[in-house]
Amino acid sequence: MSMSYGGGELSNPATMRGRDWPCLRQFCVFLENRVGLLNDLLRQTEKDDLRVIALSIVDSVDCAIIRLMFNNYERGHELFELANFTVFENDVIGVELPDVAQPYVTVCTALLEAEVNIHYTYPLLYRRKGRGAIALYVDDIDQGLHLLREKELRVITENDLREDDEYF
Repeated sequence: MSMSYGGGELSNPATMRGRDWPCLRQFCVFLENRVGLLNDLLRQTEKDDLRVIALSIVDSVDCAIIRLMFNNYERGHELFELANFTVFENDVIGVELPDVAQPYVTVCTALLEAEVNIHYTYPLLYRRKGRGAIALYVDDIDQGLHLLREKELRVITENDLREDDEYF
């Protein structure tokens, strides 16, 4: 599907995403801070064909932002379209932790060298060949991806999330 603006053809951004898109898609769900709402959210999203691979909660007195990633972005997107939750999406970088004495330091140093700021990070329920992974939200995703690859750190794609080899 393409769209036309001002006489030129533009691609629909939704069609640019592929299974090897270099970023992971994170769902951010706004919830009131009430007993049982997180349970309701997880009951509606954690299905036989959909596995939560990351969960992070930013809490305040009145509300919470629940950051979620699934092993199948399309299925998660479909569920949220049908659900009655306030949701927005954004890209994060997934990176496999290297097999070194200080894996987090290695990842952070790669980004620090070019002054790419890490806004937040959290672990992924992902394992491949004994290695775990983390999600990173940085101020410059393109630069972050470039730096991590330049330092020979393995960037995880959405396809990798479907094919991890050790479920927790």
